Amino acid sequence: MDPDHVEQMRLVYDPVLGDFRNLPGVVTRVPNFGSARGFSSKYPPHPEYCFGALRSALERFGYRDQETLFGAPYDFRYAPPLPGQTSRVYSRYFRRLMRLIEDARKKNQGRAAIVLGHSYGAMVAIEFVRNTPLSWRNKFIKHLFTVAPTWSGGYVRTIRSFASGPPGDLVYVPSASRLSVRSMWRTFEAAIVNLPCPEVFGRRPLVITKQNNYSAYDTADLLLVIGSADGVGPFKERELAKMGYFKAPMVPMTHMYGVGLRTEEQLMYWEGDFDMPPEVVYGDGDGTINTIAMLAFEDKVGKQPGQKERFKSFKVNKVPHSELVIDARALKKIMDEIVELNR
Repeated sequence: MDPDHVEQMRLVYDPVLGDFRNLPGVVTRVPNFGSARGFSSKYPPHPEYCFGALRSALERFGYRDQETLFGAPYDFRYAPPLPGQTSRVYSRYFRRLMRLIEDARKKNQGRAAIVLGHSYGAMVAIEFVRNTPLSWRNKFIKHLFTVAPTWSGGYVRTIRSFASGPPGDLVYVPSASRLSVRSMWRTFEAAIVNLPCPEVFGRRPLVITKQNNYSAYDTADLLLVIGSADGVGPFKERELAKMGYFKAPMVPMTHMYGVGLRTEEQLMYWEGDFDMPPEVVYGDGDGTINTIAMLAFEDKVGKQPGQKERFKSFKVNKVPHSELVIDARALKKIMDEIVELNR
């Protein structure tokens, strides 16, 4: 992304519609929908990120792009809606994805699809399934496979990205610092959708300053203190409802996540200067998502009646979040699961 285009990437929240949209006059598109080659890393230090390694492994197993292997890239600035919420972008995206899966079933002798997503894409996959009619799910989805989903339980690192700007592996703009893209990032729905959920993180302070401590229950106040009054409205009106929405997808499901790495658990901005990097207290996780959030997913989603009989989870030790679909050990676990599902 050219720095000159940063401003054009901003989103605008419409409080009347309760929805996000591009700036007037700006049109964006996501290329290569339908192809597994639509995913690629834009972060030069790690060109191997995304699905290249997994795609190659699947092709060695016999999958073929746009025949038995498909991709559904999305605009990462937006967040998928709850059933019943307005989302012009995702309404269109979900319709296209339903058609893609229906066409794939026709191409493959009526076989239902394995839907797999990693990180934010896993959240998109979960919400896609939850937004489809149950009768459609039962017919067209064989299995949902989520790898470290950034689900509605949230995680602490999102606070730091919102307060002090996103890291380069999240939003890469050449020669731009975290602070220089912070104002753009704060307009994205993606910036607030995964803030820590009170039911998962409780009242433990997540942000500490000389004046106040802020838990997951104090997010709206924290947004004001950080300097983002514009974020309070969409957070309260749109994203807050997602935090307490734990409805299970009600399809056979595998949940894989990482543990054993230092992961941000508390942030200390003692002087209240959010332009400066915080002092960090670390806990367990995959370096991005806290283990408490992944365990809560198992408990609040996976153990629901009707889902727990069709839910499987396993963890991978000491593999960073972004490498859970490229690391050899993690990739083997994913492929072993897919081979088993194909029996």
